[in-house]
Amino acid sequence: MTRRLAIVGYGKMGRMIERLAPEYGFTVRTRFSGQDNSGAKALTRDALAGVDVAVEFTRPDAAAENLRKLANAGVATVSGTTGWFTEFERVKKEVDANGCGLVWGANFSVGLNIFREVVAEAARRFAREQSYGAWGWEIHHAAKKDAPSGTLLALAEDVKKSGYARELSLSANRAGSVPGTHEIGFDSAEDTITIRHTARSREGFARGALRAAQWVIGKKGVYEFRQILNELA
Repeated sequence: MTRRLAIVGYGKMGRMIERLAPEYGFTVRTRFSGQDNSGAKALTRDALAGVDVAVEFTRPDAAAENLRKLANAGVATVSGTTGWFTEFERVKKEVDANGCGLVWGANFSVGLNIFREVVAEAARRFAREQSYGAWGWEIHHAAKKDAPSGTLLALAEDVKKSGYARELSLSANRAGSVPGTHEIGFDSAEDTITIRHTARSREGFARGALRAAQWVIGKKGVYEFRQILNELA
C-alpha cells in the first residue's frame, strides 16, 4: 500500500528524501520550501489533506512552529531538525492534544545511534578511572546552523548519564560540505582512546527518517528515534 508523504523543508535533505521515498512505499503528495512556508503559514489543514505522514528537515528557528502546525492538522511527523528543543514541551502538548505521532531525533543515522550506545558504555567504564579526561568534537558542513549540534549535545548527555561526572570539553567546526563526523575521546598520561562516527553522505539520515515515517503512521505520542530503533522494519 502506497502512503502519501509531505516534505517540509525542500533543501538537500528534502530532495534526497523525495528521491528515496518510493523505496519505502511513499509517494510525495506535497512539498513545502522555506520560501513558501515562512512562519509555517503554508501548513494548513487544506494543504495537508490526504497526507499520511510528514518529514520535516528545516531550521532551528522554524521547526517548532512547523511541528505545532502539523500536529494541529493531525499529521504524523518525523523531524530531523535540531536546535529547537527549548520548545519541546509546547510541541509535545500540541501533538498529544491532537492524538497524532511525532518521532524526533538529533540524528537519524542508524549507525550513529548504535555509536551512541558504544559511547555510553565506554563512558560508564571510564567514569571510575579518575586519571582519564574526556572530550567531544564534531565537524559539519558550513551551512549547518547550530553549533554544537544536537547530536554532539546528545552524546555529551549520554556520557553524563553513564556516570562520567567530570568535565567533558566540547568543540565544533563548520566547513565545506562535510555530512558529519562526531568523536568522543578519553585521555590519560598513558594512552588515548578515540571513538568516532563518520557519515559518508546524508543518505543514511534520509533512510532512517523514512523508516521512522513508516513506523509513526497510526501512532500517538512523542518518541525519540533511538527509542524505536528495534521496532523499525
